[in-house]
Amino acid sequence: MGDLLEQGATWLEDQRTHHMSRTVTYQRGADSVELAATIGRTEFEQADEYGVIQRTESRDFLVKTADLVLNGEPTLPKAGDHIRESVADTPPRGRVFVYEVMAPGKEPPWRYSDPYRNTLRIHTKHVRTEES
Repeated sequence: MGDLLEQGATWLEDQRTHHMSRTVTYQRGADSVELAATIGRTEFEQADEYGVIQRTESRDFLVKTADLVLNGEPTLPKAGDHIRESVADTPPRGRVFVYEVMAPGKEPPWRYSDPYRNTLRIHTKHVRTEES
């Protein structure tokens, strides 16, 4: 008998992907892949050089680890990659929001979102909006 918790986590990941996601495009240079992503957020706190706490929030994209394949190779997110999110059916229509993979300070730009490494939580920052 297999690990029931891992089986349950895999089932939940499939449900999240099927019922709580939208299609985004993950880009690294000329390579790209369409992914089903759930939108989330992470709040970061950092003390600046004067000891003042700075709070920032990232827009997170939760995707299946197995789906992030660029140029035929499974890969992990890298700072500087882009995620493109098209907005076609809700205002503002006809726009593409472009997010850069990054996190503040020395935080990593992504992490696994579950103990079985099925899901990536990719931290991003909005860098521009394009008209489609």
